[in-house]
Amino acid sequence: MIHGPGLLFVISGPSGAGKDTLVEAVRGRVPRLMYSVSATTRTARAGEREGEHYFFLSREAFERRIAEDGFLEWREYGGHLYGTPRDAVDRVLQRGDDLIAKPEVHGALAIKHAYPEATLIFLLPDKFSTLRERLLERRTESNEAIVARLVIAHEEMRSIREFDYLVINEQRQLERAVDDLQSILQAERFRIHRYSDDIIRKVEHS
Repeated sequence: MIHGPGLLFVISGPSGAGKDTLVEAVRGRVPRLMYSVSATTRTARAGEREGEHYFFLSREAFERRIAEDGFLEWREYGGHLYGTPRDAVDRVLQRGDDLIAKPEVHGALAIKHAYPEATLIFLLPDKFSTLRERLLERRTESNEAIVARLVIAHEEMRSIREFDYLVINEQRQLERAVDDLQSILQAERFRIHRYSDDIIRKVEHS
């Protein structure tokens, strides 16, 4: 009957928690849930498309946007810059669609600072050892790099209390985690304060 403003959901957690798989799965279930496309200074890889996988910018253009406060959060990783464009987020939310982003933990907290209405969700496996297993299964990094990621994961977990929700992604229980995430998205959509006074008055007089 009514549709409120677009909501911003931010899911984060240590590498290996399963953010990519979980976000892809929940988007298949929830209508009008868009994915927040990041900007980067690295070159596009085979099969990557502008505006779908990333917004590809030169370093000069990226740094200019930083100076203009054009990112909700940004970071440098592996010699390249990555960030969440403020204007792209605003466009989706203003047209009434919901948006889900999956930055690293410090990026999630930066988004919350820039956009206080954002809902932050921390994702963890049921066992810390699972993180190592999942990182090893990727076969994309050296043992030293994996150890470094696990050290970062320990540090990131200290920020759990700054998030709004915690979702546990158990081994071989993906559907349960997707159910939990979908429930959070739906509950936030139905909160009364998400709707304007005009919409509430229409309901009252319907």
